[in-house]
Amino acid sequence: MDTEQEEMQFLGLFGVYRESYKIILSWRKIFSQITLTLILPLTFILLIHMEVSNILFSKINNNTQEMLYTPQDTPQHKKLSDMISSEWATYWLFKLAYITFLLIFSLLTTSAVVYTVASIYTARDITFRGVLSVVPRVWKRLMVTFLSTFVALFIYNLVAIFVLVILALTILRQSYGIPIMVVMGIFYIAGLVYLTVIWQLASVVTVLEDSYGFKAMMKSNELMKGKMGLSILIILTLNVPSFLIYLLFNKLVVQGLRLGYVEKTAYGILCLILLSHLILFGHVIQSVLYFVCKSYHHQNIDKSALSDHLEVYHGEYEPLKAKDVQLEHYQV
Repeated sequence: MDTEQEEMQFLGLFGVYRESYKIILSWRKIFSQITLTLILPLTFILLIHMEVSNILFSKINNNTQEMLYTPQDTPQHKKLSDMISSEWATYWLFKLAYITFLLIFSLLTTSAVVYTVASIYTARDITFRGVLSVVPRVWKRLMVTFLSTFVALFIYNLVAIFVLVILALTILRQSYGIPIMVVMGIFYIAGLVYLTVIWQLASVVTVLEDSYGFKAMMKSNELMKGKMGLSILIILTLNVPSFLIYLLFNKLVVQGLRLGYVEKTAYGILCLILLSHLILFGHVIQSVLYFVCKSYHHQNIDKSALSDHLEVYHGEYEPLKAKDVQLEHYQV
């Protein structure tokens, strides 16, 4: 990294973006290899899910509509019923396969990018083969953090639904009911954004430190203090183009009935390239944000200690321990 650690605390949105761009540009060979091996399949899974889900659900919907106008207790009605049951089974099996592969490639991508950025930060010699040898050894820790975040989101949504039902039963018919519901909706969205920010930085903490699961989330929350505005701004500026790419793919490829096969393929490839680059950029930004937060809290990371713990010992990944990461505080 070009920016000294003591100076990273002063980086704003454009500073973090600029630093991330410089890292990718300076090490474009290894990031290109990571993109082709991990991020491109991940992006393909994200996009093909939209196309296949639309096809499967359209078949189910068409057969359901046809069954409604077919007399019951007839061979045709039974055939349609069996066909719909089979299609629903195929649909949910596809969803299960999608979630499985999405989770695998997401965890591997996070491991690879965070490990690579940390290696660049410590000026270690890094090769693509070395990255691939490390990432499978940290996915279990990332899985625990992901599951912890999932539990937190589940509880959050459960509480939100409970509050929504209570409000709907008590104040919805009052004159002030709608404004209160709107305000509660805004608070709900803000909470989702907050949990998303915590989860993304917790993933970096999981790879670089000995904290994972809820412990990593709490550590992430501590690091975010003072940089929450920047973190939320980064999330929003990354999610907006992601949403536009999904919208473009859905409009031109999934729903593009008037377009030819060649045109739909071209648009599909364009969305694939754009989204894969955005995913890479987003993961590098998360890693840079980690060092920005550490710098803001005056925690000077010992590069030699971080480098040592990025090594592979006896075939096992050694995470950066708290005593090495909870660096001595320096004076600005």
